[in-house]
Amino acid sequence: MARRPLPRILSNRGAHLARSRELARTAADSATDILHPLITIVRGLRRLASAGRRRVADTPKDRRGALLFLVASVLLVVLLLPYGPLLAAIALMAAAAWQGRDRAPAAPKGPDESQAQRLKSLYDALVPYFSSAGDPDPLYTHGGSWEKAFPAYEFDGTGRITHLVVVYPAYYTDGEAESRARIEHLLAAKSGRGREYHFAWDEEGNQLTVQVLAPLPADIAAQRFVTSPGETVLGFTDPMQVHRTLPLAHGEEQRDVPPVVWRTGIRSTAPHLLAAGQPGSGTSTLLRSVALQALRHGDVVIVDGGGTGEYACLTGRDGVLAVECGLAGVLESLRWAAHETERRLIAANRAHQAGDPPPEDTKRPLWILLDRPSAFTHLAAADGREDPQSLLQIPLRHGRPANVTVVVADQLDSLETLSDAVRQHTRARVLLGPATPEQVTAVLGAPPHTTPLDHVPAGRGYARLGTGPVHRLQVPATPDPYDDTTGADHRKAVLDLLPARSAQGDAQTEPTRTAPESGPVRRTPADATFTDKHSLEKKPVDPATTDRTVTEPYAAGTADTADTADTADTADTADTADTDTAPPEPVPVETAAAESS
Repeated sequence: MARRPLPRILSNRGAHLARSRELARTAADSATDILHPLITIVRGLRRLASAGRRRVADTPKDRRGALLFLVASVLLVVLLLPYGPLLAAIALMAAAAWQGRDRAPAAPKGPDESQAQRLKSLYDALVPYFSSAGDPDPLYTHGGSWEKAFPAYEFDGTGRITHLVVVYPAYYTDGEAESRARIEHLLAAKSGRGREYHFAWDEEGNQLTVQVLAPLPADIAAQRFVTSPGETVLGFTDPMQVHRTLPLAHGEEQRDVPPVVWRTGIRSTAPHLLAAGQPGSGTSTLLRSVALQALRHGDVVIVDGGGTGEYACLTGRDGVLAVECGLAGVLESLRWAAHETERRLIAANRAHQAGDPPPEDTKRPLWILLDRPSAFTHLAAADGREDPQSLLQIPLRHGRPANVTVVVADQLDSLETLSDAVRQHTRARVLLGPATPEQVTAVLGAPPHTTPLDHVPAGRGYARLGTGPVHRLQVPATPDPYDDTTGADHRKAVLDLLPARSAQGDAQTEPTRTAPESGPVRRTPADATFTDKHSLEKKPVDPATTDRTVTEPYAAGTADTADTADTADTADTADTADTDTAPPEPVPVETAAAESS
């Protein structure tokens, strides 16, 4: 049965209400303007009546009779005089109008003496930068006036500048980063240290707008954000460049905060992320926040190079394929991730050639989170093993069409040890903690529009997604719930977001996995190698089938750990491999990518 359309009066009810409300507001404003003299006189009469009552109340009782006789005599004389009542009414109205006037003190025009002195000193400091010897009509001169140079300004209660518009000559090189940095540093130093300033350069109008930024909220706990699949909230920023807000629960209150949303997936322009910062700046907190959001729709492999158990709370959870903190386990997990990326590319390519949609096991996102991978680089070099970062080349280069996302977090002093693939393919960047403008530019690829501070809370920094602008960032509080120093509210918030314990992790036995359920064997961080030897065996695969198990390339890349297996098991595996049919050769990734294109 077809639905009948709503009546016009119901469908346009919102528009009618808005129009009626606007008409009522306009009518009230007009009536206030017209009746303003009457309102003033009524207010004055009320004040005169109140003053008369106070006068009578303050008069002693023995003198009230004489006072009333005097008032009555005055009224009688006024009534007997020619035009007396008319003159008395005019005098009363004049007195009421005088008493009913607006007595609010008028706002002072222009700055006071201290504010004018501050603007004058700021003007004198800008003279060497904005003046030229060949200018016939200089705007900035020694001993000049600052009124034309600063057309708009605002001060706070302490007398410091909160908003300032600076007009500069057209010949100033405002298109050079060095010239801008000099002016920004000068204005921040002269306007007051310890605050963050936002600088907006209008090159067309030759104006610079300086605005003091309010501190970002640092007490927002981790929670389920209102986002769609493929969107990850990195943190929160200022509402100047972000027009979207998220409803957040802050205790018992609800408020809207502008977020920094990172979009991943097949159509993402920045599919991988690199986070850097000083020790204690909050990079591990950022990775935990990303992991909790990624587990809602995908699987996660975590590599902990810090060795402090920051991610022990995620071990054995649903969707967490592995939490590695040993070199052998890291190599196995990253090698499996590379082969899983190849398998997804091959399966999707075959489906595209056949005109079918991609298989479901290639659509589920796979996240590879690495915290301080440079620590394993030194261990691998000392042990003569393969660098784990070399295994990230395939997920980084071909991860976007395979729904594989890589997130790397490391310290600022270790960025030089990161591989070229990590630095080239991580187009989403985050820098946390105190940093100089040069460090922000080196990590993000663009200078910040605000002044970095020397002391910032954990999780505070900057973010840039691809070629977009640089945003201030505050990561939501996502501490380790097993840390004794964590607050009760933040610990409970993280524990509520953790997935349930997987039955496979509780049973401590791992069956043989096929392609839809492939992944590293879950184990505790104390283990150093995989405990399921069946996942390392070569399985016969029918060449006619389109899907192949991941155990084939996974076993091919685990030759360096074959010595950990038992001798009898190895012999049984070799006999089985001789009698079974040889598996087909894997298709190179470059060939699959070329066929896909």
